[in-house]
Amino acid sequence: MPRIALKVDVDTLRGTLEGVPALLRQLARHRVRASFLFSLGPDHTGRALKRIFRPGFLAKVRRTSVGSNYGLKTLLYGTLLPGPDIGRRAAEPMRAAWRAGHEVGVHTWDHVLWQDHVARRDREWTRRQLLLAVERFGEVFGRAPEVHGAAGWQMNDHAYELEQELGFRLASDGRGDAPFLPRVGDRVLQVPQLPTTLPTLDELIGLDGLHAGNVAERLLRLSLDGRDHVYTLHAELEGGQLAGVFEALLQGWADAGVRLGTLADHAAALDPSALPVRRVGLGSVAGRSGQLAVALPAD
Repeated sequence: MPRIALKVDVDTLRGTLEGVPALLRQLARHRVRASFLFSLGPDHTGRALKRIFRPGFLAKVRRTSVGSNYGLKTLLYGTLLPGPDIGRRAAEPMRAAWRAGHEVGVHTWDHVLWQDHVARRDREWTRRQLLLAVERFGEVFGRAPEVHGAAGWQMNDHAYELEQELGFRLASDGRGDAPFLPRVGDRVLQVPQLPTTLPTLDELIGLDGLHAGNVAERLLRLSLDGRDHVYTLHAELEGGQLAGVFEALLQGWADAGVRLGTLADHAAALDPSALPVRRVGLGSVAGRSGQLAVALPAD
């Protein structure tokens, strides 16, 4: 029976305050657990608008209704409005996810800062950003995080090494087709990578005639291929205006007998000694602007 891990990226204050509680109610109705990965520092979403000159970014903004999904106020954070501290303002919804039995982990400290800069930064910069997130996670949950999922699927070699150094047990940092152990230089790291294997809603909607009314059918077809998958959803989307799409996905997976769960559930079904070793490079993903961390063919 195939397995799908549900990875919830929570990028913004609004997503934490509004999207997370909505998803918790929906998942409770279906008796499904998921992995919630939180942005724990300042919400600087408005600074992402400088990506307007990146190929494909403006087209994506237009077809995915960024303004209505994120809200005008969020799109001004870090520019005309100061960026609110998500971990200070929205710790309670984060803890509510944990109390409800979901897996919780680190997405990032400052989402825009990490997504736009980590690929070119050194070890000290990377370590500082990770430590800020780890320390705030400890303040919110009273324990160290074990799961990391990089903001915007952006990483560098130092970040993979630091995940192991900082005690993360598993990660879902990039895109790929199956779990693996990452190789950095001559070193094989022992934090398994469970990459996102399925497209996200914002990568599909607006292309090939897909819209909120029919995109679930496409995703179900892609996911029901007999393989295990990791599906990344966003609190701002599936926890907001695209809740109906996620409901159709949950029902479709239930009808097909798919086992839904957390990244840890997915990892527990793996044989660590049998995982392939792969390097990570940069690659493009249909429907998304820029380049992302992508698993290269196995060594």
